[in-house]
Amino acid sequence: MQKCSNQKLKLLHVMKIITEQTDEKHPISVDGIIKKLQAVGISAERKSIYDDIKALYDFGLDIKNARTKPSGYYLASREFELPELKLLVDSVQASKFITEKNSITLIQKLTSLSSKHEANLLKRQVYVHNRIKSMNESIYYNVDGIHGGINQDKKICFKYFSYDLNKNKHFRKNSKVYCVSPFALTWDDENYYMIAYDSEVGIIKHYRVDKMESISIAEETREGKSLFSEMDMAVYSKRNFNMFGGEEQKVKIEFHESLVGVVIDKFGKDTMLCQTCNDNFCIYVDVAVSPVFFSWVFTFGNQAKIISPQSVVEEAKKRLNDIAQQYQQPIS
Repeated sequence: MQKCSNQKLKLLHVMKIITEQTDEKHPISVDGIIKKLQAVGISAERKSIYDDIKALYDFGLDIKNARTKPSGYYLASREFELPELKLLVDSVQASKFITEKNSITLIQKLTSLSSKHEANLLKRQVYVHNRIKSMNESIYYNVDGIHGGINQDKKICFKYFSYDLNKNKHFRKNSKVYCVSPFALTWDDENYYMIAYDSEVGIIKHYRVDKMESISIAEETREGKSLFSEMDMAVYSKRNFNMFGGEEQKVKIEFHESLVGVVIDKFGKDTMLCQTCNDNFCIYVDVAVSPVFFSWVFTFGNQAKIISPQSVVEEAKKRLNDIAQQYQQPIS
């Protein structure tokens, strides 16, 4: 009875052998397929293997027959090619918002989309250990909960936390449950953020997805749709440094010419660069003026300078003065 059952599964096993164990450099002969079938209790004749391969080809598998050594059959193309899988693996291992455990699990699933030989090439480039990673294991459930709220047009409720000096979770606002209207997820500066409307204060807010916990979908319908219908998320993300909100203003900044690439990376190729004197250039950009914005400008030292408006210039001076004062205090 078992043998008969196995025979019914023969075609599936042939497909499994070809998809998992072959590629252009590693074809398999008909005799090789027969031996692997025998290992799982399935007997087969050469003619039936040829028929199976033709059936799989007609079904849509891109099976080729290599005439030169090593000869045999192999799967010539897949849903994801090796360079595409390498790109996805790199993205997963570099993502801070995915925990080390989840990163390893996800990469293992990605490698299963290639042959076992190509999977070994992917595994050699995996460097997850000792990378900065989120400690929140529920990241997948958070994303699923947020998408659930968006798809069902409902608010979501959750708790929001940070870490204390002992690296323990500290829930904000005395463990208050936040209830907001989710509209989008965005990846900014290696972190994953939810963009949502807070109806209590009537503004758009950002929340780090890996800092959210106990997400549930509420009964209330989402609010703030008119704000998001007019919003270009790409432009919005560009104007908000590290998703740190602030008053949006048009700011003129002057840079040394060596920072052209940095400016284009941050604001995009469409940003107009105006040549000034002394090998400098300036830009006019709409940004959310926030502590993170000032920190970004200060990163470049004397190679970047805020020119206008004067209120932003004065704020920059004050922040620099406060920093200088801090270092003038005696060491305790």
